[in-house]
Amino acid sequence: MDMKDKVVVVTGGAGFIGRDICQQLAAAGAVVIIADINEDSGRQLADTLKGVSGSLTEFLPVDISSAKSVNVLIQQTLEKYSKIDAVINAAYPRGANYGHKLDDVTYLDFCSSIDLHIGGYFLVMKEFCLAFRQQGFGNVINFSSIYGFHAPDFNVYEGTPMTMPVEYAAIKSAIIQLSRYFAKYFKKDSIRINCISPGGILDAQPDSFLDKYNAKCMHKGMLDPVDLYGTVRFLLSDGAIHITGQNLVIDDGFTL
Repeated sequence: MDMKDKVVVVTGGAGFIGRDICQQLAAAGAVVIIADINEDSGRQLADTLKGVSGSLTEFLPVDISSAKSVNVLIQQTLEKYSKIDAVINAAYPRGANYGHKLDDVTYLDFCSSIDLHIGGYFLVMKEFCLAFRQQGFGNVINFSSIYGFHAPDFNVYEGTPMTMPVEYAAIKSAIIQLSRYFAKYFKKDSIRINCISPGGILDAQPDSFLDKYNAKCMHKGMLDPVDLYGTVRFLLSDGAIHITGQNLVIDDGFTL
């Protein structure tokens, strides 16, 4: 599971989950490309991580809803490092009115988040896989969610301003199926495409929600971003060389 000198692009690398993945990969000696639309956060993270365990880390801007932007990211990375071992789709783009309860979600609100998120993941997968085909190998890891395959338990949200957005369910289920589609399409090109579906990630949620959610889990309940890294590292490694088209669930037993 050696990460040394692996060139890994992380879209959404300055985000909540992406940031921790970049930190862990840098500590493991990978060449980490923090790809994000937020230049200030991305450059700040890159500056923080430079020199960690001797790794090479840099920020490159990307808008995953733009094929031109994605291709510039690919070309800049290849020009500097001559290869890309993997891309991790950890971006989380959302429409301006994302996150309302179902009663208040309009058609345009729904379509906005669908276009940004599913469309962005599609573009990243397509353009990187075409580049991977040319270099003769590649690895894609997509982030979905337990709510991409499991019906939401709305009881855990009662008494809080939170909900499980309908856009989120549609987006994350699509990511799982897109991962399978791309895995089969590029199966003969030595390109692996897999998906990770985490359970809830701890981020200052109300105690009433946490109590209900954690009661449905094994021992930890809500996860921390670092809890996802072991699976990411495994999928990046030669230990997973024969694994493609799969959805790996990390939820401390919540969906059982």
